Amino acid sequence: MQVALDDYVRGAVVVTDLVNTAPEVWPHKGDLLDAPAALGRFLAEHRVRYPEEPTAGDLDAVRELRGALRELLESDDAAHVAERAAELVARGGVGPALSHVVGERWDWCVRSRPDARPADLLALVTAIGLLGTLRTLGHTRFRECASPTCAGLFVDTSRAGRRRYCEPAVCGNRINVANHRARRRADPGTD
Repeated sequence: MQVALDDYVRGAVVVTDLVNTAPEVWPHKGDLLDAPAALGRFLAEHRVRYPEEPTAGDLDAVRELRGALRELLESDDAAHVAERAAELVARGGVGPALSHVVGERWDWCVRSRPDARPADLLALVTAIGLLGTLRTLGHTRFRECASPTCAGLFVDTSRAGRRRYCEPAVCGNRINVANHRARRRADPGTD
């Protein structure tokens, strides 16, 4: 597997999605990575190719990575984030190198180590996302979800930089529905 250095948005999405599988994000749902099969689905959904079925050991390592990524998203120290993310790149990848797609330009990439396990591959993808976001958009793009019922975190790669929710379709919609209902209760004559 190889990760393009300029494709930080993909990595940012994977960071957000991985961190938000933790049981503390939505306690009523529990741990969304509750079995090796769930990890296998997560890898497939995020195009992280791993040729074997993940093991219980792989699941434990990914959960440990998830905690480390959460700590980085919560950190107020951009230099700490950059240092730790660079360590995560080294954990899963080698390079940088140039990659050429026929008919297209040469791109900088980092290739995964031949012996990389799922946590190593996810470390590589997510660290490129963190480093790219930090360099391109700044440390202020690492945020907490604005929903009072959610403990999620996210990396805002939107153009305007105004994203407020870890999952806008879920958390944002809940807030909009609650606000709508509150307005209707306050002014029952509106329909």
